[in-house]
Amino acid sequence: KGILTETDNHLHIVFHSPVKFFREAYAQNPLSGSSDCMDGFSMLRKAHSMSGWDWGPRLPDAGIWRNINLIGIDDARFENVYIMQEHEKNPSDGLTEVKLSFRIDFKRLNTRHALRFFDDPEAADYTFHIDVFDPNGQKIASEDNAQEILISDPQLWWPNGYGAHPLYQVCITLLHGDTELDRIEKNVGLRTMTMTIQKDEHGESFAPTVNGIQFFAMGADYIPEDNLLGRVNPQRTHKLLEDCIAANFNFIRVWGGGYYPDDWFYDSCDKLGLFVWQDFMFACAVYDLSPAFEKNIRAEFVDNIRRLRHHASLALWCGNNEIESSITWWDFPQKYRADYIKLFEYIIPSILQDEDPQRFYWPSSPSSVGNFDNPCDEKRGDSHYWDVWHGNKPFTEYRKFNFRFLSEFGFQSFPSLASVKQFTIPEDRNIFSYVMEKHQRNGSANGKIMTYLEQTYLYPTDFDTLLYASQLLQADAIRYGVEHFRRIRGICMGTIYWQLNDCWPVASWASIDYYGRWKALHYMAKRFFAPVMLSCAEEGTLTQNTNVNAQPFDL
Repeated sequence: KGILTETDNHLHIVFHSPVKFFREAYAQNPLSGSSDCMDGFSMLRKAHSMSGWDWGPRLPDAGIWRNINLIGIDDARFENVYIMQEHEKNPSDGLTEVKLSFRIDFKRLNTRHALRFFDDPEAADYTFHIDVFDPNGQKIASEDNAQEILISDPQLWWPNGYGAHPLYQVCITLLHGDTELDRIEKNVGLRTMTMTIQKDEHGESFAPTVNGIQFFAMGADYIPEDNLLGRVNPQRTHKLLEDCIAANFNFIRVWGGGYYPDDWFYDSCDKLGLFVWQDFMFACAVYDLSPAFEKNIRAEFVDNIRRLRHHASLALWCGNNEIESSITWWDFPQKYRADYIKLFEYIIPSILQDEDPQRFYWPSSPSSVGNFDNPCDEKRGDSHYWDVWHGNKPFTEYRKFNFRFLSEFGFQSFPSLASVKQFTIPEDRNIFSYVMEKHQRNGSANGKIMTYLEQTYLYPTDFDTLLYASQLLQADAIRYGVEHFRRIRGICMGTIYWQLNDCWPVASWASIDYYGRWKALHYMAKRFFAPVMLSCAEEGTLTQNTNVNAQPFDL
């Protein structure tokens, strides 16, 4: 406060070019990464997808896109508040009780280190007060310096389709004598959540388990909602997540090539009953674990773990997207294999052990257990499957696999005509026009859509029909997969399709386009994710040899 004056205070921010940084960093150390991105993208802690992806443009912007606050402190303020839960059965009546326990650190003005209540003698001059309110707003506990608070007959938080999603409010006040110094409020859902991993006759289970009950995860992968992050707002995000609930989702995966979403994303998931698989922000690249880089990401981890860990919707942390499997497939130098192990199997787990020990951690997606132990094993862990689409296999190929949890699989389509009209003029409305091709980031994918289309439908007679037919094709492709994996429930316990949304108007794997319009896939998801679904595994041309010249019998 001694630095500020009543007038003429200036906040000075210098923006550096991310493109120039990429180029200079890559010249010094040409690290491998996704070929869809700008060289050097993995060396800057910025949403990787901004430098290009197979569904997004190369647009690494720079600017202020979240609020900046100046916080005045008279004496001390909270540094770290962690609320833990322990669920137990009352032996007298068998009903569940939930014990909340608290770890509270605060920092005094002009001091470098934080003080922890009950552990640090210097904290003795300060106190804290806790109020707990039930989901109806009734105060059910009011305690001074409480290490634990017991909630009898708790209202448990359940994901969509399994029960209600009640939230308790916990208000904690920091006091010095009678003076209130700081206050923090958290909405907390009372639930347990883990992934059950047990050996069985099919290999090893990988089953989401809430409040002791295993359930089938149904949802999609979430990417940044816009290349220009300042355009994202609470209303837009909440509408997107409401659309997930309308299609019977109970899970959403925040993909590791984007950024850690704003608080409002998780607030909405808490209220809607939507579990979040949360990747740390690493994807499709190798990283040079230099001292400066490690210091940077350690601070990043602590900041985001502390920000997000109280959310009932946060189901698990995952180290990265597709890096373990990539390093297993390709011949990377041993240094980067060692850096990978240190980062994802030592640094992150050790930080989580301190900051969020009650949350499940998974080292990579896909993975079987970590340590490069056959990360694509369909009998263990989670899987990504892309032979349908990238491998040009028919939809029925899904039925040859018994994945334990499928966290990525997808099929492309075009946006609706109304959306295409928003970025084209009439002469552009041909899928092989310059503009339409530029709004397709996956190589020759427009031709691939046509190849799959001719196997299933008659040739469309106009542009509008082609767009719609591509969406029906996409919906059918994902339906084939989801219905098969739901039919083998117990072996497979989750299908998360790629992808939910777009960051700009584009032909992609999304089920909801950039403008928020549902594609046919999202309408189909409402059916194949329905709580009760009738499904049959029909036999037909697609389940047989599609080669028209194939010999129809064995000699």
